[in-house]
Amino acid sequence: MTDWDGLLKKEEQTVFRLRALFEQYGYRKFKMSKFEEYDFYAENRSFLTTKNIITFQGLQGHLLALKPDVTLSIVKHTKGNYDCPERVYYNENVYRARKDDGEYKEIMQVGLEYIGEVDDYAVSEVVLLAKKSLDSISSRSVLNISHMGFVQGLLEETALPPSQQEKILVCIGEKNAHGIAQICKENGVSEELTRRLQTLASLHGSLAEILPKAKALCGNEKAEQAIGELERLYANLKACVYDHGIHLDFSIVNDMDYYNGIIFQGFVDGIPTGVLSGGRYDNLVHKCGKNADALGFAVYMDMLERYGEEEKSYDVDALLLCDENTDTIGKLRAVQMLQSMGLSVAVQKQDDGRLKYKQLCRLSESGVEVIG
Repeated sequence: MTDWDGLLKKEEQTVFRLRALFEQYGYRKFKMSKFEEYDFYAENRSFLTTKNIITFQGLQGHLLALKPDVTLSIVKHTKGNYDCPERVYYNENVYRARKDDGEYKEIMQVGLEYIGEVDDYAVSEVVLLAKKSLDSISSRSVLNISHMGFVQGLLEETALPPSQQEKILVCIGEKNAHGIAQICKENGVSEELTRRLQTLASLHGSLAEILPKAKALCGNEKAEQAIGELERLYANLKACVYDHGIHLDFSIVNDMDYYNGIIFQGFVDGIPTGVLSGGRYDNLVHKCGKNADALGFAVYMDMLERYGEEEKSYDVDALLLCDENTDTIGKLRAVQMLQSMGLSVAVQKQDDGRLKYKQLCRLSESGVEVIG
């Protein structure tokens, strides 16, 4: 039997495990085109994580764009609604400019979307799948959760214009207590509310530890509803005995125009940046005219390309040298013989130094001999 795990790269093994996991929960594969009409992305540019889009002229004269985002395409084509949810997963490449050098890159993503009525069960299912996805990558993983409704609730208490609330939101994401204090002071926000916002930015830890502290910060109905949802989520995860490695971290913030509920990021030991992110994005679905809410996440496979992968000291087990007079059947039989011994084999006329090998062999009239 072929040892497929031994032949597949780490990220390829992860893709197969994730697909099997998603299908266990009734998610079906969603296949889409590599490109959409550019106007579709232009109309929804505020929902994209990148402002740079690769475009080209289609044969019929339409301006097309290589897909910079998967979620938008799924929302455009979904049939999910409040009465009948749609569960889909995907394994797709997107085309974005890299943050480090600004150059375009093809990035593989594996993820899922739940589109329909996002009730407590749907939230629990998606969060559970996010944590199980991380666990399929590493036994040492953490899923950090926040709630934009809770953060928005506290920000709305300031009664500041959206531009100033956004500045405070950035400071919360940076855990910048001094920055929060400065903005609040300049805008006449009370010391008591300033303190609560500073405390919010520093809250991080297990659900059991942080939920009571977060609840003490509530000052309006929106924040209280968000905490209630988080408490029910915790109870559901605990009942499934799957609340380990799931933390609350309210410094996880995102665009308030896009996300409106639970948001989360996933990390695995050995990779300094997040490998998974997701959340609830009802606003996008409604903007596209769909009668549904939505929740989903993506795993960034490009982050896993070298994770847990040992650098091989050789390219092939055996390099078999054959001169130009050796007949083809003789070469094929020699290769079969070496492969039957569990060796990988490459055939060449000479050792040109470009291929690393364990053994150097030569095929002669007397058979295969090891020469180095």
